[in-house]
Amino acid sequence: MDTSLLEALRADDDLQRRAEAALRSDGDRAPLTLRKAGVDPALAAAALTLADLREHAKTKFGERAGTLYFTRAGLEQATRWVVAERRAARFARHAVSVTDLCCGLGTEALAFAEAGLRVEAVDMNEETAEYAKANAEAAGVAVEVKVGDALQTPLLEAVFADPARRSGAGRNFNPAEYSPPLDQLLVHMAKARFAAVKLGPGISHEWIPEGAEAEWVSVDRDVVEACLWLGEAAEVKRRASLYKAGAWHELQGEGEERAAVGDVAAYLYEPDGAVIRAGLVAELAEELEAHTANETIAYLYSDELRETPFARAWKVEEVWPLHPKKLRSLLAEREIGRLTIKQRGTGIDPAALRRQLKLKGPNEATLVATRAGAGHVAILCQEA
Repeated sequence: MDTSLLEALRADDDLQRRAEAALRSDGDRAPLTLRKAGVDPALAAAALTLADLREHAKTKFGERAGTLYFTRAGLEQATRWVVAERRAARFARHAVSVTDLCCGLGTEALAFAEAGLRVEAVDMNEETAEYAKANAEAAGVAVEVKVGDALQTPLLEAVFADPARRSGAGRNFNPAEYSPPLDQLLVHMAKARFAAVKLGPGISHEWIPEGAEAEWVSVDRDVVEACLWLGEAAEVKRRASLYKAGAWHELQGEGEERAAVGDVAAYLYEPDGAVIRAGLVAELAEELEAHTANETIAYLYSDELRETPFARAWKVEEVWPLHPKKLRSLLAEREIGRLTIKQRGTGIDPAALRRQLKLKGPNEATLVATRAGAGHVAILCQEA
């Protein structure tokens, strides 16, 4: 959507409401509905695109999505509101002003402003900056938005950055190909006293600077991002932060320990992905008084069930060799027709294994294919 269409939409709240209503009631025929009402085709398309993006944005922003302005690419990279709000609160405890580099649609800047910080937001794309301005106005907060190069922007006492991880060729997994490149961005951000940079959750530990805090964040079991905290912002070496059922939970540690190795026990724990990516499985094992069955596999086992927000727990019912023909017979004996198959460390294809098992029956269970000691095992279990 170009900026002239954005301006037209901002000036016509009624059109925004009509587009939302047409999309709900008419679906694919919504463009025709608006055109019949005399709306310019390009403006009708822009209004319907915005209505559709706002509906999708509810998973990240809740009801506030209905007043914000989005592009498809911008929404994809935008931080979930609960994460942005929590991060802004951490900034506000240590600073009064923040530069938001690579601000995109400006949603993170909104969280900073609502936390009481003075915000200067910068994006190199003029059209994107207009969206950031529109969102600040829609949210009723003061954000100074500028068009500029993140690497040349003077910094306030604190700085946050969310470098673009997409190009015309798709998603970039190499931080050297971010826009701007992560290594150059880190050099620039080192000029600020308090800093943080948001990254994709798959970031390699090789990119974590000496002295930085590396945090992985999950929301309702979905690992959504990593964040490097730099300078005075670094508090611990590794952190896993989980948002579940409306509450935050944190696990901290060095990320260098290894859990003890033992046998499969009465309960199997599957650590949250943020715990695994942060390298904090050993810290969780200590908290649960649990152990692994293979030092390379992030499943934990214990004879005692302990409640934890950092892992799902499964009651182990039986442990079998990982032989498809034998499994087919054993599952048939137990009349298991609905089977969730999880695998870690075996290389099997769960879909292919399911076809081999030819499941039938009224019962339901979970089968975990994994490594125990030097061998492969199939663990039949039920969620505890």
